[in-house]
Amino acid sequence: MITYIQIGLALLVAIAILLQQRGTGLSSMFGGNSLEYSTKRGAEKIIFYATIVFVVAFLVVSVLRILLS
Repeated sequence: MITYIQIGLALLVAIAILLQQRGTGLSSMFGGNSLEYSTKRGAEKIIFYATIVFVVAFLVVSVLRILLS
């Protein structure tokens, strides 16, 4: 059961990381300005905090799995 929870959390972490926008990309290679300051708002902020929660939950489940085996 813990194995399935761990697999699910790993998938959620991967999806949450892939959904996040990158601050610098190819635009910086072609003269884009990367010195802009921006704050996280709306969905971007929710995805950021959800990623942190998923990673912490994954670590907790991983430690529990080690301790219970």
